[in-house]
Amino acid sequence: MSQVTIRLPYGDREVEATIARERLLGVLSPHDALPVANLEQEIRRALADPIGSPPLRELVRGKQKVVLVADDNTRLTPTAAIIPILLDECNAAGVLDEHISIVIALGTHRFMTEDEILDKFGEETVRRVIIKNHPFRDPDSLVDLGCTQNGTSISINKEVYEADFKLGIGSIVPHHIPGYAGGAKIVQPGVSGEQTTAETHLLSVQEPRSLLGVVDNPVRRELNVIARQIGLNTIFNTVLNRSGEVVKAFFGDVEKAFLHGVEAAEAVYAVELAQEADIVLASSHPCDLEFWQAHKTLYAADRAVREGGIIIVATPCYEGIAKTHADIADFAGKKPEEVKMLMEQGFIHDHVAAALAMAWGQVRRRARVFFVSDGISPHEVRKLSFTPFATIQEALDAATAILGDSASIVALTHAPDMLPVITGQGRR
Repeated sequence: MSQVTIRLPYGDREVEATIARERLLGVLSPHDALPVANLEQEIRRALADPIGSPPLRELVRGKQKVVLVADDNTRLTPTAAIIPILLDECNAAGVLDEHISIVIALGTHRFMTEDEILDKFGEETVRRVIIKNHPFRDPDSLVDLGCTQNGTSISINKEVYEADFKLGIGSIVPHHIPGYAGGAKIVQPGVSGEQTTAETHLLSVQEPRSLLGVVDNPVRRELNVIARQIGLNTIFNTVLNRSGEVVKAFFGDVEKAFLHGVEAAEAVYAVELAQEADIVLASSHPCDLEFWQAHKTLYAADRAVREGGIIIVATPCYEGIAKTHADIADFAGKKPEEVKMLMEQGFIHDHVAAALAMAWGQVRRRARVFFVSDGISPHEVRKLSFTPFATIQEALDAATAILGDSASIVALTHAPDMLPVITGQGRR
């Protein structure tokens, strides 16, 4: 029986395991899409070809306060290349740099440090405009806009809301809550208050499985409504390949440009699999910082594993489980209905964390989760109701002992950025 070695990215190195070749259904990655030949030219091309929107210069002409809302260092959007060109366009329309600021769309992530901001946004951008972290827990920095027609509360960064023009900057990739990241997600959760984020996250777990790759869904519709209500109607989004290089850029209307980008994103991230596997071995790359990011690994793996199978997550999690949601380990290992009950009874105050804990529990309901991580202790892993292992080889050997020597295996090299599709089943 011939052997094959599976290698997966793991932070700045690789991890590997060896199995019988005939058990392997495939080692799947986002498609190897070619990057644009010249990034600056692609940015300018997108600006010159707006989708469902006037050109940027026309949009900002006469504006007194412009805010660019840009994603943080948990995303690979090349903001250092994009933003100086956007600033130049604003200048050409008569809006000076001193009338422009950047608010980092942290959602409920931790603040970026000065060094991280410099690395993410580049020296030119840091020199030209003020860049601020979004203080999602500071009520004085937020404005209450009531509720959507569907009942979602709208609490938004005050500076963003008060600007007379705002532009969202991010990337489009499959995401378990609104189907895809990008578009209006830069507003919610990007620059929203914690309660607004909790409500849209809880909306997503009303479904029995994640909304990964589902383009039209209740969460996306709420995000679009919230973005429109605060006046963010325009985005600059990129689609990246698995190396983080730009495949195509999109500028224009927050919904129309986003939908064009989704088509390009599917071509990169959707991967076909002939059948659900007994065992899915999944790397969290490139979302390796903490499990608050790395948990995205679960939803791609859930789409690829059979019910009753085993998911093996390989993630370094340098910053542990969740910097800004430290209490999540106290309840994340419970069943979704138990988390919901504790939240409704007032025992869980962090409703954003409760929503993710429920999502993790939904995955565990279909498959066991084995966990390989240097950044999360075995004790903490068990609190999440996952099973810790020191190496992926040990995890695979244990899974094989449970499911049998012929148990099929599929490996996902960049699981957080992937959309596995079982042949013939479509994208839900």
